[in-house]
Amino acid sequence: MEATLFSFPSSHSLTLTKTQTHFPSNPLTLSTKPKRPKLSIRSAISRTKKEETVETVKTQLDNCYLLAAIKYKGLTVKQFQDLRRALPESTRLVVAKNTLVYKAIEGTPWEVLKPCMKGMNAWLFVHSEEIPAALKPYRDFQKEKKLEDNDFTGAVFEGKFYGPGDFKVLEKMPTRAEIYAQLLGSLKGPASSLVGTIQAPARELVMVLKAYVKKLEEEGGGQ
Repeated sequence: MEATLFSFPSSHSLTLTKTQTHFPSNPLTLSTKPKRPKLSIRSAISRTKKEETVETVKTQLDNCYLLAAIKYKGLTVKQFQDLRRALPESTRLVVAKNTLVYKAIEGTPWEVLKPCMKGMNAWLFVHSEEIPAALKPYRDFQKEKKLEDNDFTGAVFEGKFYGPGDFKVLEKMPTRAEIYAQLLGSLKGPASSLVGTIQAPARELVMVLKAYVKKLEEEGGGQ
């Protein structure tokens, strides 16, 4: 009688993984991979936002007399809202990355603000000649909220950089009314007083001269 031999697979060949025992109904799906969203779309949106921020900064630089950086790390959204409400209409507070702000001011007189390009800054654009009145609301806010660490990190005024220790000069600048009074008093006083006024910054001299011309026109019209 002829014997029939049976061959059994080894234990290794009997061990099948879950993947090997599962066969999809449609064999074509074996080569199909889920598509991931293209990163180019996200990159384009990010680039557009950056460009918009740069343009916003450039727009704010128009008719800007002073640009100051304020350390804002730790400020809450509500605190920002309260601060914005406290600022005069001629002042605008903008939150933007240092790199984008620098891109907007590069090659301009505002470029001397470069020492402030570190840390987290909010940017104060002052569109008024009344500098002390523009800075005072933040000083009051800083004291009220006890934000000693959130100080000015620097500013640019008339092309000159002012560090944190120089802000007293900006905050104690005479108002327009005080400058007018100063010039009018000099014109009535000794020549040395007038010379001292003439040696003042050009901006102040122009302002007081305009005031004097206006005064003469008013006096001439009343005769």
